[in-house]
Amino acid sequence: MGLLPEPLEDLILAFERLPGIGPKTASRLAFFLLRAPSEVSDDLAEALRDIHSATGLCSVCFNITTAGHELCEICSNEDRDPTVLCVVEDPMDVLALERTSGFSGRYHVLHGALSPIEGIGPDDLRVDELVERVKTGVVKEIIVATNPSMEGDATALYIRQRLEQFPVRLTRLARGLPVGGDLEYADQNTLLRALSGRQAL
Repeated sequence: MGLLPEPLEDLILAFERLPGIGPKTASRLAFFLLRAPSEVSDDLAEALRDIHSATGLCSVCFNITTAGHELCEICSNEDRDPTVLCVVEDPMDVLALERTSGFSGRYHVLHGALSPIEGIGPDDLRVDELVERVKTGVVKEIIVATNPSMEGDATALYIRQRLEQFPVRLTRLARGLPVGGDLEYADQNTLLRALSGRQAL
């Protein structure tokens, strides 16, 4: 028999399965819920139950949307520029870009990046749907905002190959040194990208 009651151990193990949560954090969360009023646990349980049934994917950009809604908030917003698409790997990337308030176009969510090691190929991503959106002739520029990793770069190259036959402008997010960073601590790849992406003063 363990040191803790089985329901508490089960909850700790469930939290540990979440990304970025180690044993200590999982234990803290479980003990917090144990001490908190039962409404806190009830609200969490209800939110977890609804996460799949109450959400779906936008039929145009494949971002997360409310179940039963064909379009997400961004695709249904007529103030957004339909001629500029930002291609991202995950819905969380949409949130990150939206927080900047610097992009007024629309998105296309791939739901991953090419990764032969993990068995993720072109058919596992929403690239065919991206090509279909470009075929309509509405899109004039595509910003490829995949992550600055080997998988993200491979995905960007694949997208470029698939879209080179269309008259669209393809751009990639700039990469370089973070604000407040020191050159001596930057890795070689970051420095090389910063040099190649240098701008006029």
